[in-house]
Amino acid sequence: MYKALMTEEMKPWRDLLMIHEFAVTEILTKLNILDEEFRVLHDYNPIEHIRHRIKKHNNIIEKLERLGLEPTVDNAKNNIFDIAGIRIICAFQADIYQVVNMLSQHTDVEVIEIKDYIENPKPNGYQSLHMHVLIPVYLSSGTVKTRVEIQIRTVAMDFWASIEHKIYYKYREKAPKFIQNELKECADMISMLDERMFSLKMKIIELDTQCVGEECSNKFPRESEHY
Repeated sequence: MYKALMTEEMKPWRDLLMIHEFAVTEILTKLNILDEEFRVLHDYNPIEHIRHRIKKHNNIIEKLERLGLEPTVDNAKNNIFDIAGIRIICAFQADIYQVVNMLSQHTDVEVIEIKDYIENPKPNGYQSLHMHVLIPVYLSSGTVKTRVEIQIRTVAMDFWASIEHKIYYKYREKAPKFIQNELKECADMISMLDERMFSLKMKIIELDTQCVGEECSNKFPRESEHY
């Protein structure tokens, strides 16, 4: 990532991206500890998988220009809040809010903003929870608080968002109206699917708690026993 940014002129951009990469590493460490704890100590893990990325220098400049801003490092710091991005995929909607609560309890994670597109989906049907946090990055020169965007969504929401992104990338956000309508219908279907799957999970838990004896307990193995 940094090879093209090693000239004297580009070093401020290199430093910006490097600090954001360090911030992602700090949060990933916390998430990996939670993931391992749930895998080892608990029957159920709310985290399915985790992805991350650092926005490329040219993409930051393109976004600044779309916002009508000069492509400077200061403008990037003050106006682009998704330079560092982490995506957490969960099985159920309830897991999303559990992960938010767990992250919020860390004393060095300062929650700046939460945008809940699950309670309030976007007009096109997009659902996800966006959590903006400040995380301290400890450098030899001192501590730098760095902003990171954390997107948390279910597997179904992630599937929809991935397809929607590919379609809108192809059409440059000018998809025909009938495609937009189809995407919205699919988003509604996925929301219903999430609710039904969670309802099914709760029914299984209820049946499991009613079981008495060895024969019944064998019907509902612990999550780890599936692997």
